[in-house]
Amino acid sequence: MRVLAALSGGVDSAVAAARAVDAGHEVVGVHMALSRSRAQHRSGSRGCCSIEDASDARRAADVLGIPYYVWDLSAEFTETVVADFVAEYAAGRTPNPCVRCNEHIKFAALLDRGLALGFDAVATGHYARLVEGAAGPQLHRAVDAAKDQSYVLAVMGPDRLARALFPLGDAPSKDAVRAEAAARGLSVSAKPDSYDICFVADGDTQGFLRAHLGSRPGEVVDAGGTVLGTHDGAYAYTVGQRKGLGLDRPAPDGRPRYVLGVDTAANRVVVGPSELLSVRVVVGHAVVWLASDVPCAAPTRVLVQVRAHGEAVPALVVRDGERLLVRLDAPLRGLAPGQSLVVYGAGPDGAASADDATDAGPDPSDRVLGQATIAVAGSGAASEVERGLGVGAPA
Repeated sequence: MRVLAALSGGVDSAVAAARAVDAGHEVVGVHMALSRSRAQHRSGSRGCCSIEDASDARRAADVLGIPYYVWDLSAEFTETVVADFVAEYAAGRTPNPCVRCNEHIKFAALLDRGLALGFDAVATGHYARLVEGAAGPQLHRAVDAAKDQSYVLAVMGPDRLARALFPLGDAPSKDAVRAEAAARGLSVSAKPDSYDICFVADGDTQGFLRAHLGSRPGEVVDAGGTVLGTHDGAYAYTVGQRKGLGLDRPAPDGRPRYVLGVDTAANRVVVGPSELLSVRVVVGHAVVWLASDVPCAAPTRVLVQVRAHGEAVPALVVRDGERLLVRLDAPLRGLAPGQSLVVYGAGPDGAASADDATDAGPDPSDRVLGQATIAVAGSGAASEVERGLGVGAPA
């Protein structure tokens, strides 16, 4: 196959490209320039896509003996990732920019350009596995659970999944990948991992949002509406947040307060005790479904994960058009509108278990079935979930 290898400048993408070459593919390396002002991006190990990353990507391509190009995707990145990030926070939601980047940049803009140029697939350094099933390729967790990135890939959709390669899916550990890079003579073998949001260069998300959205003073209130303090912009708060509330007096019982909700219409931040963060019912929208053979058109036992490195928990779900109705077996805390909710398969009892793996295939609880964006969680979702699932749905 003709394969376009996304070279970020890190060790993972370099080894992934090397493995694609070893597999006999015709590989071309591409580094995505996501900002025309590269100083806006990371230094050290924060984020990705700096000038040093482009240089590291070029050196990796030279070692591998493959052609190398830099593609300017800065306009697409600004319009679909950065603008979405700002707009979602302005609306009181909590987006995951890595999910949006995978959706709109790595498996849309990059892949679409690649296909137009005659490439068959895009290879990336993501830690995830593709397993061929009766209904086509299936997305599964990586062998290395600590590095698994299937959560942020679930949004890519079945058509793009069929055009993806994840050569690191079977890597036993990041240390093993670094050792492989060193053995191949790749200078990025000891390069630190990137982290945080690449377009927030200093890591100050609130400062970034304030620069884009300005000062919008409002009230901080308790669940009963009593004013406890003020804020400079409701957009800077997210459900579950404890620090940075700026309250000058503790709760009457002395316990800490947490953000329970962000009401952008009233420009209010609602705070309260931690137990009010726990929810058992969720409504998701903008469903992306990967498993045509597991439609979840009727209530189905699954596992769901609501954070990139969170634990998958048992739940009952049903797909209703563009909505996903979810009843968790046990409550989760701090679910915010805008978060990605990813659905994984489950064993017969609805639990994750390696015992479900057989010689005929991998553990079904490792398979990604689909994804939705959380629209409503808790009491506001209770009646809708109860009707959709046909069971009691406590908030």
